Amino acid sequence: MTQYRAVFDATVTFSNGGDLRVRDFRLDVPGPEVTEDVLGGLLVRHLALLMVGEVRFDSVRVVAEPHKGSRGGPSAKGRLVDLSHVITAGMTTYPGLPGPEITPHLTREDSRGHYAPGTEFAIDRISMIGNTGTYVDSPFHRYEGGTDLAGLPLSAVADLPAVVVRAAGARGIGPEAFDGLEVAGAAVLLHTGWDAHWGTPNYGAPAPYLTAAGVERLVRAGAALVGIDSVNIDDTASGGERPAHSGLLAAGIPVLEHLTGLDRLPDTGARLHAAPAPVRDFGTFPVRAYAIVPE
Repeated sequence: MTQYRAVFDATVTFSNGGDLRVRDFRLDVPGPEVTEDVLGGLLVRHLALLMVGEVRFDSVRVVAEPHKGSRGGPSAKGRLVDLSHVITAGMTTYPGLPGPEITPHLTREDSRGHYAPGTEFAIDRISMIGNTGTYVDSPFHRYEGGTDLAGLPLSAVADLPAVVVRAAGARGIGPEAFDGLEVAGAAVLLHTGWDAHWGTPNYGAPAPYLTAAGVERLVRAGAALVGIDSVNIDDTASGGERPAHSGLLAAGIPVLEHLTGLDRLPDTGARLHAAPAPVRDFGTFPVRAYAIVPE
């Protein structure tokens, strides 16, 4: 589906005095024909302006361009795409690491003695390592003294514009995969298709990964988060070095691993949400990763 953005100069005057001027401003719009009234409302919502008196436009043109997720714009509503694997007792996420143990703390039957007739609850316990299911790595995972899960700002893991990089068939994903892509401030999601092996012995086989040179390109370009639908963002078959984790987390870029369903996202235009629980002195935790795709 073709998406559109407006490019314009504008002056916003305020009812309590003063004005705001923008030049060559770009904003997501719902279609190729957009009125100045609609555009004015989109600009005011995007900038969260108050006490606006009037919005005057100059040089408005609409171009065919993927949405960037303007606040309050057409990307604010859309379909939800779940990008997470379901967590079940005993499941294998990374071969060799223990699966989660899910047991009852208080059964429904036992709870009946604590509440009024007809009222019952289940209170359950889960024991698991942080690297379970679809999860986020914070810098603390790799570096002593690095930012832990509680220190990650929501802006680092939620409401990020997503850039999906199609890399099916590749083993090492290098810098050339990002040629021509605008990744600054974006969640870069590496779509390898390896999630098709989830739950099978093949999932732990030598899998697609991000090369050290690819990491350097993304760090220089200002990526906000990097995710992959593979068993690891590093090449675990090459020994104990982990250049992808090391380079990204050193730069403060969270890593999102074991994604699924990236084939249902557009290359650009979706917004990613993958917030973990804010656990102090903890580096990795499962997330309910999902994307909002504009209709």
